[in-house]
Amino acid sequence: MSAIRRAAMLKMAASAFEMEVPVLRGELVKDEKGRWVIGGQVLDHLLNGHEGEEVVLVVGLMAEEKPVKARTCRTCGRDYMEMECPHCQRNRMRFRGR
Repeated sequence: MSAIRRAAMLKMAASAFEMEVPVLRGELVKDEKGRWVIGGQVLDHLLNGHEGEEVVLVVGLMAEEKPVKARTCRTCGRDYMEMECPHCQRNRMRFRGR
């Protein structure tokens, strides 16, 4: 897997974690009872409390060899491959005093 794609997925997971959204990482397996488990965490326990609610489940395959496509920033016009334009992100942080 390309390091950029892997880093982008981990950054997305970190963003979800900062929003206090459950983030699971690990091997996806089916246990002897037929339940889906990620890294030792049974998904039933995570999902049961949200029955009837609209949810988003993002599955990122860490070993997938899919190329990352460059995108063009709508603000500055530069090409980038991360979650957001790093040039504009640095400028936002600088202007906000971080």
